[in-house]
Amino acid sequence: MPKVLVQSSQAPVTGFTTQGVPSPLAQAIRAGDLLFVSGQGPLDPQTKEVVSDDIREQTLRTLNNLKAVLEAGGASTAQIVNMRVCLRDVADFPEFNEVFKEFMNGEKTTRTCTGGTPHRKGVRVEIDCVAYLG
Repeated sequence: MPKVLVQSSQAPVTGFTTQGVPSPLAQAIRAGDLLFVSGQGPLDPQTKEVVSDDIREQTLRTLNNLKAVLEAGGASTAQIVNMRVCLRDVADFPEFNEVFKEFMNGEKTTRTCTGGTPHRKGVRVEIDCVAYLG
């Protein structure tokens, strides 16, 4: 089965390329019963600008972007089996985790959360995921 590219207009295109240059990345790729969603950040889907400096607002926007891509691929947060999170500052973890728990609304997933430097200035959180569609 060939891979299927997934695109949502309700989330920004990933890759953090120059505004007018097409991204080299897919928002998500479906391969069989798995949906691989590229790292999403706290960008407004229309302006492609960072929504806020606040980690809570950035986390919520990032998760909403992720959800939009999942939905475009025929999935929901209930079907996420694995998530990877990168925080610019690991001291943000408690606030990030509060927003995350509320957003997931009791759904369970596996998750890895690390500290690092997301590619774009001002981005404090990036999240990718894999969902099972079977």
